[in-house]
Amino acid sequence: MTPILITAAKLHDALETGASTDGGPVRVLDVRWRLDRPDGRPEYRAGHIPGAQYVDLDHDLAAHGEPTEGRHPLPSVDDLQGTARRWGINPGDTVVVYDDLKNMSSARAWWLLRYAGVADVRLLDGSLRAWTDAGFALETGDAATPAPGAVTLSYGAVPSLALEDVSGFAEESLLLDARAAERYRGDVEPIDPRAGHVPGAVSAPTTENVDEHGRFRSPDDLRERFRMLGAADGMSVGVYCGSGVTAAHQAVALTLAGFEPRVFPGSWSQWANHPELPVATGPDPR
Repeated sequence: MTPILITAAKLHDALETGASTDGGPVRVLDVRWRLDRPDGRPEYRAGHIPGAQYVDLDHDLAAHGEPTEGRHPLPSVDDLQGTARRWGINPGDTVVVYDDLKNMSSARAWWLLRYAGVADVRLLDGSLRAWTDAGFALETGDAATPAPGAVTLSYGAVPSLALEDVSGFAEESLLLDARAAERYRGDVEPIDPRAGHVPGAVSAPTTENVDEHGRFRSPDDLRERFRMLGAADGMSVGVYCGSGVTAAHQAVALTLAGFEPRVFPGSWSQWANHPELPVATGPDPR
């Protein structure tokens, strides 16, 4: 299986030599985004991994539609293909994504590019902090514009969940809610029109996937975590969050643990905007 994570040292070596030792030419994407500060361009220009292209999550990794589609609906595959080519991605490239928030936002690029058929997409384990802690230099300003790439994308390379699939999936398999526990319970809902969770979903906050350094916990630790939540060998596990961003982080952790994740891209922001759909509140009944 293609590796999911890459260390700062291996990324540095790949950039020095022009290619990964177990992959192809390396393209680096900086996906800095926060819910309270979505434009990460100022931080990017203040210092990024040399050559990294800035990714605007709200515009490059999402479309803009009706509230019933959610806050971050998927871009059209043609739009994403044009954007990926602008980043310089070619067939066979190794794409490395990172952010400065424990890969909570860059995981969206990881999942979306894999869903679109890019075979070798990796996350910088430990995010930008791992790079700077290793003593590697940063570049300021905007990176040079790469030559246009020629990658061809097509959606559906990994399984996902559409809105109409979610209820049945929650009844038959395991559906994880990656948001904070208080949002799952419905105690608070700062963004979306209804508070609570999809009936049958299990609370699994994404923050528990990483250690104090922002690195993913070991596959064994993650496997034990998800087994305690109800995952079994060979099981396909559904996952959603607020708008389909941190759900991708949960998908990374599930993949590392050996399970097959199915991301519901519309997530709670889509579900909550459909008043005909039921909402559950209160603590996880387990």
